Formats: sequence, C-alpha cells, structure tokens
Amino acid sequence: MPELPDITVYIEALEARLQNATLHQLVISHPFVLRTVTPAVTDFTNTKLRSIERIGKCVAFGFDNDHWLVIHLMIAGRFQWVDSNAKLPARKALAQLHFDRGRVLLTEAGSKRRASIRLFASKADTAIVNRGGLEVLEISTAQFAERLTLRNHTLKRALTDPALFSGIGNAYSDEILHRARLSPVRQTQKMSTTEIQTLHDSCCHILDYWLALLRKKHTEKFPARVTAFKNGMSVHGCFQQPCPVCNTAIQRIRYVSNETNYCPRCQTDGKLLADRSLSRLLKTDWPKTIEELENTQPNGAKKL
Repeated sequence: MPELPDITVYIEALEARLQNATLHQLVISHPFVLRTVTPAVTDFTNTKLRSIERIGKCVAFGFDNDHWLVIHLMIAGRFQWVDSNAKLPARKALAQLHFDRGRVLLTEAGSKRRASIRLFASKADTAIVNRGGLEVLEISTAQFAERLTLRNHTLKRALTDPALFSGIGNAYSDEILHRARLSPVRQTQKMSTTEIQTLHDSCCHILDYWLALLRKKHTEKFPARVTAFKNGMSVHGCFQQPCPVCNTAIQRIRYVSNETNYCPRCQTDGKLLADRSLSRLLKTDWPKTIEELENTQPNGAKKL
C-alpha cells in the first residue's frame, strides 16, 4: 500500500503536470470503484483543478465549485500518467481522469478490487475519509507521546492506526521500528520517555529519508511503479535476509494479508515472536530464540 512518502511523491508529480489544468471528463470503467452517489460524475466535467492534497493515505483532487474527488489506492491501486497523444497501456484502467494536458489512470493489480473513488460536494464533506491521525513530521515529541500512549496497543498497531498517525503503514512502520531497535509487539503504555523520543526521531528520519530518495528517483519521470518493497529497506520484505546492522536473519510475523518483518537480535533481545499460524502448528517445536532457530533443520526438526 502506498504510504506517506509514496503518496507525497505521487502528488508532487501530478501537481507538476496538472497545475490549473481542466478536467474534461471523468470515466469510470468499473462501477465498483465508485463508492458515492452524489455529486454525479458529470458534475466534474470541464472543471478546473485547484489543488491536490493528501488525506491520510488518500489523494484528494479539489476542483471548481469546491467539488472534491478522493482516491484511496488501498494495497494494489496505482496511478499512471499518459500524455494526451500517447497510446493507452494494455492494462485496462479502473478509472480515467481526462485532463487537457494528459490522462491520469487508476489501475489495480490482481483480482481483488479494493481501490475506491469518492466524490464530494465540498471540502467539509471529505472529513468522512479523514481518520484523524496526526502528521508525525509536523508534531512535537510531546504530542507524539500523548497520541502514542492514548491506548495500550502494540507499537506496530499504534504506528499503522490511521486514527492515531497519518500515512504510516506496514512497510515504513517496519523500517521505523528497526531503526529505533524496538519490538513491534512492545506495549505503548510501557514505553519509557527515552524510548518514545527515540521512536519519534526514527519516524521522522525514515519518512524524511524515503521522501528524499523517492523525490530524487522521480525528478523527471512519473512514479508509475510504486511498491511497498523497495531496494534498500532494512527489514520490510527482507525475510531471511541478513540484518544490515547485525547480520542476523530477518524474521516475520504473518496474519492474513499483513506481514511484520523484524530483526530478533536488534529488536527483541534474541527472542523470536510467535507467528499466529506457524507457532500454533509447530507448538513446542516452534523455536523461541535465535539459537534454537539456528539449530533447527530446514524441515523443522531440531538438530541433535
């Protein structure tokens, strides 16, 4: 799922191409993607684009008459930019925004249709998609601490909760926690003042670092191939690869479609976190430490 750095770069790329552009037509190719009834799609015809903003993990396009079009990319939704005279890509778009300067396509990989478009008659109405999370890069450590410890959750859940913090998801939360050397299952209300300061610093560092890297990468070309798994990430998507800090194999916890990656030496004092499926299956054979894991045969049997 595109997160704060990815969405910010998307918006900057769109702004560079569409400043004061006119939307000639909004084409919805797959009805499921449109989640609202009013205003009508035709109400956006021949309206001028006034602004593009981020609302959490959504991209919001503001037009004349204070009409707004809000797109949530979810896990596999992506934007593509096509010049006015260019041929459309082979993959069929879920929706197309036909501007006088080019077309913005909304596509989605896979068969699950989760991306969505919502149309609003005013900026005030878009509040329904704003979960109220704070912008980590814009708040003090004191504000961060107050929101973090509002409820007693695991750090992973707290960082990715859109009602607590805006724009952080599965990928960057893994990177943030690894840099802070904190366990993803650490309870928020058991954090020390120093640990909270370290975590806030880590949030700012990771988000700023990837923002700068993605901006440099997409200085001239449109960011068409956005992915949660990026070369250069320390732990996210790096299962069984060596930790760049201590060389220990990166481990993971999987639950449904979500995955948490972590280094057991840097973050959990050498302990392996229980995976909901595998640890229940293996029961007493589930390795609990790095040493037990290293003494386990590839087929799961313990070495003699």
